[in-house]
Amino acid sequence: MAHDYFRALRDVALVINSSLEPREVLHKITEQTAATMGCKASTIRLLDSTGRFLLPSAAYGLSTTYMRKGPVEVKRSGLDGEVLSGKTIHLKDATADGRFQYPESAKSEGLVSVLSAPLMADGKAIGLIRVYSAEEREFSADEVTFMEAVAAISALAIENSRLHEALRNNYELMAKHAYSVYED
Repeated sequence: MAHDYFRALRDVALVINSSLEPREVLHKITEQTAATMGCKASTIRLLDSTGRFLLPSAAYGLSTTYMRKGPVEVKRSGLDGEVLSGKTIHLKDATADGRFQYPESAKSEGLVSVLSAPLMADGKAIGLIRVYSAEEREFSADEVTFMEAVAAISALAIENSRLHEALRNNYELMAKHAYSVYED
């Protein structure tokens, strides 16, 4: 079974390396992660600029209704606060665990067990990745390790994408400035 995780991790790394388009990359990561772990769904949520909300950045296997259930506010979600402190957290039954912000929506969507890992960059959480199982289950040590590895390389990809965007913006500003200097 561990061999499958190595292959899946390689596939995630190849996806990350294949494009600088963040939406496409993150969607493929959620799809690959859910499939590898035998889960119904997966999401990646990133912190907004205030650090108060987790914004949906990619999802696989979830309905539009579930994704629009309401804002995920860090202070109202005990689970997300724990994950963003750097911990990988498993909820055996999210519909019955008070740390899950939207248990009724999870129940309606057919989600039971969840495993969440932080996306860490420079020692700070920038978001999280989560898988959802349709039945109550335990996650093995190999699955937890796989999830943490996917989270680590996903965070790296997100930061690289952000840096690429900032460099592109700076280049465009410099080019405009240089053009205007020569025009004057």
